[in-house]
Amino acid sequence: MAGYPGLLLRILSAKNPAMGPGKARLVTLIADTGSISAAARTMGMSYRRAWQLVEALNKSFKEPVVLTAVGGKRGGGAVVTDFGKRLVAQYHGMEAKASVAIAADLEAFSAQLRKPTTKRKLR
Repeated sequence: MAGYPGLLLRILSAKNPAMGPGKARLVTLIADTGSISAAARTMGMSYRRAWQLVEALNKSFKEPVVLTAVGGKRGGGAVVTDFGKRLVAQYHGMEAKASVAIAADLEAFSAQLRKPTTKRKLR
């Protein structure tokens, strides 16, 4: 049951979430696209919000997670550092371990949830 969609892992720093599913996805998309704005669009968030999350990530950790280049004639860009890539991989590894560790509990808990209802069309 690894990767159970109902399990969300958030790693907290002193004041704020240091890493969670949204930040991990944002970092992955920045790595894939080379752009904070493209990653933000993919996630349906504003560029400003994505930039704030990148700044928060970089402030939370001992090393930068994302490096940025100012726009210009050729445009700006962003690159995820090797540290950032290892951090996201480590986060996903913890998610997988947590999912495996509580798989039976999740199954038992899920059995208590209402089943989704489907509406039948009347003819």
